[in-house]
Amino acid sequence: MSFFFGLVFGITLGILLIVTLVRFENTRSKRRSELATTIAAFSKMTVADSRKILPAEYYPPWVVFSQRQKLTWLNLQLKKIWPYVNEEFIWNWFIVRGTECCRISIIEDRSDGITMELELQWDGNPSIILDIKTLLGVALPVQVKNVGFTGVFRLIFKPLVDQFPCFGAVSYSLMEKKNLDFTLKVIGGDISTIPGLYDAIEGTIRDAVEDSLTWPVRKVIPILPGDYSDLELKPVGTLEVKLVQAKELTNKDIIGKSDPYAVLYIRPLCDRMKTSKIINNQLNPIWNEHFEFIVEDASTQRLVIKIFDDEGIQASEFIGCAQVPIKSLEPGKVKDVWLKLVKDLEVQRDNKNRGQVHLELLYCPFGMENGFVNPFAPQVSMTSLEKVFKVEADGTEVGDIAKAASQKRREVIVRGVLSVTVISAEDLPTVDLIGKADPYVVLLMKKTETKNRTRVVNNSLNPVWNQTFDFVVEDALHDMLILELWDHDTFSKDYMGRCILTLTRVLLEREYTDSFPLDGAKSGKLNLHLKWTPQPIYRDS
Repeated sequence: MSFFFGLVFGITLGILLIVTLVRFENTRSKRRSELATTIAAFSKMTVADSRKILPAEYYPPWVVFSQRQKLTWLNLQLKKIWPYVNEEFIWNWFIVRGTECCRISIIEDRSDGITMELELQWDGNPSIILDIKTLLGVALPVQVKNVGFTGVFRLIFKPLVDQFPCFGAVSYSLMEKKNLDFTLKVIGGDISTIPGLYDAIEGTIRDAVEDSLTWPVRKVIPILPGDYSDLELKPVGTLEVKLVQAKELTNKDIIGKSDPYAVLYIRPLCDRMKTSKIINNQLNPIWNEHFEFIVEDASTQRLVIKIFDDEGIQASEFIGCAQVPIKSLEPGKVKDVWLKLVKDLEVQRDNKNRGQVHLELLYCPFGMENGFVNPFAPQVSMTSLEKVFKVEADGTEVGDIAKAASQKRREVIVRGVLSVTVISAEDLPTVDLIGKADPYVVLLMKKTETKNRTRVVNNSLNPVWNQTFDFVVEDALHDMLILELWDHDTFSKDYMGRCILTLTRVLLEREYTDSFPLDGAKSGKLNLHLKWTPQPIYRDS
């Protein structure tokens, strides 16, 4: 009996063990299959996918997403063989000599081409003679020697084709100019004896190198027969700039104050650089001038503004400079910026206060399908900013306008009524020796010189006015509102500060309420409400 019981028990236990083992193996196999599928999915993930799954703030600091392949193995081999290549590498017309080999990296831009960057160092002693024409008609021979250069060149092999050498053309450009040194010498004389000549020639040479080779400017060399016009530099949009004002500029004059003017450019070409008018004897100039620039590459180009002090027949003195990358601007949106002036855009070690400059910027890419349609195109000339306000202010059908414009060329003027409500002021500085202050506000439209003023609020540093003033504005794009705060005294008045406002924001928003800090005051701000009622008109041009 016990034999049969043991037999049945053993068979049952064995079956149970086999079933359990089979189920365990099936479950394990299923999990391994699911894990393999997950790993395969992760292997196909892109950088964009990983950023969607895990936000950037959760990544450790050593994780960097880069589109650059450093090619360490290739650079290591180049470093080894460089002393044995006779210290000379010739590519087209460019010659590299030196003990430091070039470093190569590949840029992943997902285009139908290969982008390579080479960090080069070149030191030589060429003899370059420049024949400089002077205003007197006399040629001045200047020698350029002891040239030293360090920079990063970009090579683009594009398009890729199915025949040797597997690409149709090579484009090269200077991506980064780290250092450029050279010596100038007048043949048969000393260039330093002519005031300002050395700096002028040196600046001209540097600008010429920068504009002729620096990205997005590129040189295209065809390798295989074909049309490579699409690789050439082409305009992609326009940048509308309103130079509003500057404040707290450094005084360069011993007697009196500086006479500042601004130079703006994207590419340092004479025909593309814009110069503002000169404001005499002023460290807080107001320009309110418009400029328009052509943009060829919004991802790398930048707007540069330099402020100078005019010295008449002598060379202008440099006050400071600033820059704005175009990629930081949202297309179709006006950006209001205050930029701190520095001595050098490349070396950010200047802690001296050189002043600030106020700009309004609007970047408009070509072919942007929104409110930037010019109803008079192509027979009317309007700036990009005027096109925005023309579409917003005018309710006429585009077809009717185009038909009317075909008969006579017309240009839009943004005209209307500006209603300004001076609500109150807060935290004003004490001006009177006894008591607080008796503030009032003077409102001025700069272009038409129309003035209004509020009532005086006695003995208060937080006055409330709630007064509204209407101004008929004939050309809103080129006008501005200046509000000056004064302290009223019986026989005099004391200046307390001011606010300078362009009409760009109220033209876009039609109505808004905001607080504005007082310039030229230790503290204080004005609370204002602005409203715009458009009355567009046209003029023949």
